[in-house]
Amino acid sequence: MTSITSVELNYLVFRYLQESGFTHSAFTLGYEAGINKCTIDGNLIPPGALITFVQKGLQYLEMEANMSNNDVEMDEDFSFLQPLDIITKDVNQLRQMIKEKRKNIQKDKDKDKEKNKDKDKNKDREVDREHEAERGRVREKERHEKEEREKEREKAESNKEPEKQPEELADGDMVMDQEDKDAIGHEENGTSIGQEPMDIATASTQASQEACEIPGSDVTILEGHTSEVCACAWSPTGSLLASGSGDSTARIWTIADGLCKSGAQNSPLNVLVLKHVKGRTNEKSKDVTTLDWNGEGSLLATGSYDGQARIWTTNGELRSTLSKHKGPIFSLKWNKKGDYLLTGSFDKTAIVWDVKAEEWKQQFEFHTGPTLDVDWCNNVSFATSSTDHMIYVCKIGEIHPIKTFAGHQGEVNCVKWDPTGSLLASCSDDITAKIWCMKQDKYVHDLREHSKEIYAIRWSPTGPGTNNPNQQLILASASFDSTVKLWDVELGKLLYSLNGHKDPVYSVAFSPNGEYLASGSLDKSMHIWSLKDGKIVKTYTGNGGIFEVCWNKEGDKLAACFANNTLCVLDFRM
Repeated sequence: MTSITSVELNYLVFRYLQESGFTHSAFTLGYEAGINKCTIDGNLIPPGALITFVQKGLQYLEMEANMSNNDVEMDEDFSFLQPLDIITKDVNQLRQMIKEKRKNIQKDKDKDKEKNKDKDKNKDREVDREHEAERGRVREKERHEKEEREKEREKAESNKEPEKQPEELADGDMVMDQEDKDAIGHEENGTSIGQEPMDIATASTQASQEACEIPGSDVTILEGHTSEVCACAWSPTGSLLASGSGDSTARIWTIADGLCKSGAQNSPLNVLVLKHVKGRTNEKSKDVTTLDWNGEGSLLATGSYDGQARIWTTNGELRSTLSKHKGPIFSLKWNKKGDYLLTGSFDKTAIVWDVKAEEWKQQFEFHTGPTLDVDWCNNVSFATSSTDHMIYVCKIGEIHPIKTFAGHQGEVNCVKWDPTGSLLASCSDDITAKIWCMKQDKYVHDLREHSKEIYAIRWSPTGPGTNNPNQQLILASASFDSTVKLWDVELGKLLYSLNGHKDPVYSVAFSPNGEYLASGSLDKSMHIWSLKDGKIVKTYTGNGGIFEVCWNKEGDKLAACFANNTLCVLDFRM
């Protein structure tokens, strides 16, 4: 008999976690079970393999339980069983359950036969009653017709008097008209009652998306990666786009100025391949999980599943390899000055690296679970978040956190400082986002409008101290509930709920002028929303789930990276 090995089962569970969006659980299982060392070719495993495998097993047990000890009882009804019964009981117990079911079915059939006999006896009585009722209806009809003739006679006499009723009805109609006009006026002024915060893109979503669809001729597809593309980022100074993939490579693409052209762009002239492993690619231990450009756009840092951070030049040369972490790197950020690189790892620590000296400066070991995200507040202090529900604010040279934020009840997936470094936003698997400040221990605002885990948050590049000082500061949150929500951070209130996606939203990005928001989802679509009214102005649908979206510095191009091994670049002009 064929049996499944623990290695094969581990791989199926790993794939199930990945496909279901349980990214951190998949990382953990992959690391502890040594998935990278297994010889299974992932390309041969179809999506949903574990579910199919379990369902087949349940069907087999169900079929076995429906068979008698001698043969299949083809003349009897097939009994369907509950999955929990099949899992918790052996075959003999299941067979006993089916016997009981069949006995009960037979009892019900016998009862039905008795009822049918009684019905036949009562039918004759019912026919007699119906005849009697029919005679009664005829008599009633004759009486009704007589009354109608009497009424007509009275009506003919009353027609001689003047009629006033229509005028009163006309007045009533005018009142209704006035009320309708008032209601229309309220809607035109944007004060429709009961719709604050505004719930955008519901009934008319499909029609509006079709009208705003970006044609394929205006999109450039970047091909070359041989596994899903997890991360992408534009250089802050030039026309370079970086991408990181599960194929053990990062790539630097040179994107020409001007309009995008349809078709693939993968010639050696415009892409540099940054290999994280010698020899064959697609080695899972070398997955590129995260990347970030320095402020000058002269160096690209990449974080990998092998626990190493690497620094590359724009020519594709490996300048530094930074090794100290004992587990995969989940997040990595340059400080503004560009002299320090910050990494957060599965090994529960965060490390600040001195880039010039090419060595670690300080390791911060405060969390009791994997570090999921890191973000600089200024050039020397930063925040970290973890699966342990905690957020710590740390400073270079300090051996203890300078601030501890406790309040989340689930894994804290993301932390982001606002443009001035005065407010910290966080989001969690506990379905909330929170806003914190250094002056108090408790959160300033607790944002509770999502219905599933919140995966990402971003601040708008607006408000005092930014290039758009006259625009309101806004926080965007992206969730597994398929929505993006925009928040008024001063009041802690929901401004818009953007409801155009059908599957979890993994990434959001504000345009540099703060007027638009891009969102990317596992439903394969990227929407661009206007922040003036919360409506979709452009949309593009690719051929795989979207992991990240990002704008170039001019705000006239957008990039997205997909699960089908590609990136796309599209023009944005309104």
